[in-house]
Amino acid sequence: MAANGGVTITVLGSGTSVGVPSIGCGCAVCQSADPRDNRLRPSVYLSFDGQGVLIDATPDFRTQALRARLKRIDAILLTHAHADHIMGLDDVRPFNYIQRVSIPVYGTEAALSVVRRCFQYVFEHSESESSRPKLETRAFTEQPFEVFGRVFEPVRAFHGNSVVHGFRFGNAAYLTDHSEIPEESMEKLRGLDVLFLDALRHRPHPTHSTVEQSLRTVELLSPRRTFFTHICHDLEHESTERSFPANVRLAYDGLEVVVE
Repeated sequence: MAANGGVTITVLGSGTSVGVPSIGCGCAVCQSADPRDNRLRPSVYLSFDGQGVLIDATPDFRTQALRARLKRIDAILLTHAHADHIMGLDDVRPFNYIQRVSIPVYGTEAALSVVRRCFQYVFEHSESESSRPKLETRAFTEQPFEVFGRVFEPVRAFHGNSVVHGFRFGNAAYLTDHSEIPEESMEKLRGLDVLFLDALRHRPHPTHSTVEQSLRTVELLSPRRTFFTHICHDLEHESTERSFPANVRLAYDGLEVVVE
């Protein structure tokens, strides 16, 4: 836990929508003995002032929560509503049992409409014989909003033809699943201590940033520390990192980064 009002960012997952190892693949990275090459779907957990905020609830969330020994989820922020970012929402139920309150879920109205459609049973007012998550949807626009005294600023980006959002909070920002960051959003990312960026692989992809694209973004923004995430099985952790400048690293599951 960060002291003196800081934030601890715990990487719950640093992989792609299918994770690494990839099902049915026998490549060197999927067979790697390095635990940093074992990547669950992309998500981070923020700890500050006794609160816990989850950014994206992946299909791996139960495993991630157990592995990271998470004790509470006080809010959930959604970058967008693709399956690998929302399908773990049902697994927050144990936190409802423990905390005995509903958990607010922040997203754009477009993203929240997908959540309400995919998890219709959660938002029905009828009686149910089985438990269901207690979630409260809260729409954000592109204006900063406050969560437990911390200001989160949505940062618009493009995921192919789709609009997604990262978040700046204090001197840190988290962006995943993007192929382009528009200029007005780049301005929101200046003066950072820590920046997380999508860097899928070296080969071009229509909906994701490549390693080379993200390195150019780092050059333009000059954050003190950068971590690449949403990594596919093309990138072996150790050898890939050796090619980076000292202020750029690959994220890995279980990584903790403290931001004051």
